[in-house]
Amino acid sequence: MSQSVVLTGMVLSAMPVGDYDKRITILTKERGKITAFARGARRPNSQLMAGSNPFSFGEFELFEGKSAYSLSKVTISNYFRELTQDLEAVYTGFYFLEFCGYFCQENNDEKDMLKLLYQSLRALESPAYKNELVRAVFELKAITINGEGPSLFSCIHCHSKERLNVFSARRGGVFCDSCGTQVQGRHILSDTLYTMQYIVSADITKLYTFAVSDDVLEELKSIMKEYLSIYVHHDFKTAAFL
Repeated sequence: MSQSVVLTGMVLSAMPVGDYDKRITILTKERGKITAFARGARRPNSQLMAGSNPFSFGEFELFEGKSAYSLSKVTISNYFRELTQDLEAVYTGFYFLEFCGYFCQENNDEKDMLKLLYQSLRALESPAYKNELVRAVFELKAITINGEGPSLFSCIHCHSKERLNVFSARRGGVFCDSCGTQVQGRHILSDTLYTMQYIVSADITKLYTFAVSDDVLEELKSIMKEYLSIYVHHDFKTAAFL
């Protein structure tokens, strides 16, 4: 007989199956990324309808099968409805969901990625943060959590912690002025480096507590675009809308 489990998580994606069902992907705190079937979720009176849509965060009661789960009950604490007031924020949010769907695995410890996703969506809802900044912060922190983040606190070559003014995406980090003349890289603002150091080292709950100048934001966006093109070999469909 199937065992019932209650998992905390967020719906990353949903697709129709048959006449009335859905197959959903949930990023959970306890079991990483899982696939579940929501029987009858597309019926107008279904109790599973709202809780089986992307961005739905809460508790999911499921029956565990051999290859997938069956959703029996949902208790949603946040639908992130305020995202719908900003089309760019919605597209950015879907990009975050797709990003997590690509990187996260089943039966893996994905608590930090779930926490990052939740905090990043909350930041998108806030008028205090530019969507472009939230995206850059999310990307850098996500790849750091995944173990592919850049080295930012000492020169990759000589290990000096001073005059770290050259960033090389291809070499995966920073170089001091002297060593930087020998690599293909770019000179970056000290404020950009400090911002990146803060992002990779800060607690996730304190990530979105700062603002940056337009110059730093543009540099940060450019660095992340180049870095992801080298280390993430995947074309995110939702990125095309941003």
